[in-house]
Amino acid sequence: MIQILEAVKLALGSIWANKIRSIMMVLGNIVAVTSIIAVVSLIQGMNSYVTETVTREIGVGSFKLEKVGFITDQEEERRAWQTRPDVTLLEARAIEGFSPLIGPVMAEAGARANVTFRETTVDSTRIRGVSSEYDQFSGYQAERGRLPSRMEVERGRPVALIGWDTADKLFKTRNPIDQRIQVNGVHFRVVGVNEKRGSVFGNPQDEFVLVPLGAFHRLFGSRRSLELTIKATDPDRVEAAMDEARVAMRIERRLRPSQPDNFGFFTSETLLDFWSNLSRGFFAILVGVVSLSLVVGGVVIMNIMLMVVSERTREIGLRKALGARRRDIVWQVLTESTTLSMVGGLMGTLLGFVLAMIVAALTPIPAAIEPWSVPLGLFMTAGVGMFFGLYPAVRAASLDPIEALRRE
Repeated sequence: MIQILEAVKLALGSIWANKIRSIMMVLGNIVAVTSIIAVVSLIQGMNSYVTETVTREIGVGSFKLEKVGFITDQEEERRAWQTRPDVTLLEARAIEGFSPLIGPVMAEAGARANVTFRETTVDSTRIRGVSSEYDQFSGYQAERGRLPSRMEVERGRPVALIGWDTADKLFKTRNPIDQRIQVNGVHFRVVGVNEKRGSVFGNPQDEFVLVPLGAFHRLFGSRRSLELTIKATDPDRVEAAMDEARVAMRIERRLRPSQPDNFGFFTSETLLDFWSNLSRGFFAILVGVVSLSLVVGGVVIMNIMLMVVSERTREIGLRKALGARRRDIVWQVLTESTTLSMVGGLMGTLLGFVLAMIVAALTPIPAAIEPWSVPLGLFMTAGVGMFFGLYPAVRAASLDPIEALRRE
């Protein structure tokens, strides 16, 4: 142990005495560890962010039924929109009463319109029409005022819940509650302001107006496909509830057994699995880039350690003449190369955290510092130092002490 500590002390002294050479020696490790720490922090931050957003939008124990569903191919999605029938309110009611596994069914429709209060207009605001079951889902929570009541929504009253940013743009410092706004020229009374949601991948989630579905149909017409959010009565039996909803839709649409579904489902797990596969792809690419950087850094470490061994030939010969064994020389050189490599790992770890925080501050991408990434970076650089320091260590240990002492 004392020998290892002495070697570490010698390595740190060498770093301090040859700062530029030491930085160039571990530059590859710094780049590699900075990359992996920064990307891991950003990926973990995105994982938490996506999980929270998807769970909030769909809800635990719930799933969505749409005209198209979750499709990643744009051409296939375009064809589906052209050929599939719209999802209707009658179909929503047929699903709701079909099985005891199916709980409330919320119907939604969306459009964009200008929203005006006196002389102020917010262009292309997202308008959401919802059925009365919306209060049984967790998507909306009033920060000021209240949510539209179940009776108001059932009767299609001209009331509205507005997003936080919409309220800020329309009313500035005024109190928006009970004020009258115009959506496409139709008056609505503001009953509440939704709590702030932030943004998703840079897309603001607080610019919307929520109105009863009946009022939405009067504004935009009823010939729009609905999006159904369905809650299972038992959160552990979501798959079974989806099967029941599928049967109900097929019966309602009179589809024969040989015909495929002309509607689509997805759950929070569907989106999370898609994101998980995507993030694993990013991480696999990162591993390739980092591996290349580590190999380059390891070759540099090996070359410089060979130069160091050449510079200290007389010292190594003197130690062997005084009784140092081959393994003592090997351990000395290996400890020095590993220490130098780990110093690069520490510098890369700090730079990686700083880079992740800068990206999170300047972009919509969040970051989450993962404690396990620190030992990961150090372990990787320690392995590189030991592997690429092995050849210089063996070469140093094989020096003949008499020849080494003769060398100037």
